[in-house]
Amino acid sequence: MELTEGWATRIVRVMPKYFELGPVFRALAHPTRRAVVERLGQGPAATKELARPFQVALPSFLEHMEILEASGLVRSTKRGRVRIWRLAPRRLAAAEGWLAEQRAIWERRLDQLDDYLQAMDDPTTS
Repeated sequence: MELTEGWATRIVRVMPKYFELGPVFRALAHPTRRAVVERLGQGPAATKELARPFQVALPSFLEHMEILEASGLVRSTKRGRVRIWRLAPRRLAAAEGWLAEQRAIWERRLDQLDDYLQAMDDPTTS
């Protein structure tokens, strides 16, 4: 039996609703894609409008859009020859939920550490 055999299955059982977040975080790892998501938070936009602020060729920009679309963060529709992009908030909400859970875990841990350190400093608790 290989050491890593079955580890993904165990993780999926524990965190099934978050298994799809890898592509989301990979997509958000690039500053151009984060800026596009931020812009789409204001409303739908055409490809050329989204690409305008960036110093990149349109085919390269479209690669960013394909990554965002594959991650489930954006959707596109075609109106004639113009592709319109809009935010698909479900995956973003899932990432936000995961981050909130992680924050709560670490806040609890840090509060426990703070309580422990204060108890060490308090001579009446010895």
